Amino acid sequence: MADINLQEIHDFLLSVAHEAGPMITSAHPSTASSGSKKNSVDLVTETDRAVEKLISTKLRNQYPNFEFIGEETYTPSTTLTDTPTFIVDPIDGTTNFVHSYPYVCISLGLAVKRRPMVGIVYNPFTNNFYSAIRGQGAFLNQTQKLPLRPATPLEGLEKALIAVEWGSDRSGNDFKVKEKTFARLCRRKEEGGAMVHSLRSLGSAALNLCGVAAGQLDAYWEAGCWAWDVCAGWVILEEAGGMIVDANPGNWEPRIDERKHLAVRGGEGQREFVEQFWGCVEGTFEVDP
Repeated sequence: MADINLQEIHDFLLSVAHEAGPMITSAHPSTASSGSKKNSVDLVTETDRAVEKLISTKLRNQYPNFEFIGEETYTPSTTLTDTPTFIVDPIDGTTNFVHSYPYVCISLGLAVKRRPMVGIVYNPFTNNFYSAIRGQGAFLNQTQKLPLRPATPLEGLEKALIAVEWGSDRSGNDFKVKEKTFARLCRRKEEGGAMVHSLRSLGSAALNLCGVAAGQLDAYWEAGCWAWDVCAGWVILEEAGGMIVDANPGNWEPRIDERKHLAVRGGEGQREFVEQFWGCVEGTFEVDP
């Protein structure tokens, strides 16, 4: 770590994201054929592939000794190691992108020894940058420190706004866990529910994490996401005082490649909030790392 200049990497990732942004905002997306697609909601566009090509080329030229994991070039044989690794989602929120819904971002993370160290999340439609370097805080547009307002105590699920996602796997055990848990979170307390303020399904894991970091969302619960969905947002959230635990009850220290997470904003009462949330989880996620 001593010979890795995290500030330099942060600044380079910012420049790469800024260069890639217009490729997204100027595109007229249509879905591309892909043998790896699960179903009609597991989408990929030619813009996803072109943006990842631009990003991977620049990162490999600048940092040839680092590893690279990207959504569009990932294969099942790819493994995350202790080697410094760029973990990239060229377009997080592809379904939103296809529908011209501007909750879309470029997610660029650096993990060292499998721990997120630098994160850049850029929404080119709103021109908002979320960024963080481990140990140096998290920021919006490099000037506004996260969270955007002083962190208030977490007062329980009944006062919480929570992000969730349906995902592209719409059958089997994990889909049933989501269905049952969503219902319990929303159900009236008199009927055994938590009666949360509301659930939000916005379509981008990275931006959801940034929303929790900013204090605009109280939590984000998900299974089925990948390391490129969460790496950049992970360090941004932690540097803003938030925490990430397992989506399944009991594991307080999940890895970024375990594919199931509960993110909670900063504020007094985090652990109590997590335990209350875990008490509402109906079943156990079985998603494979």
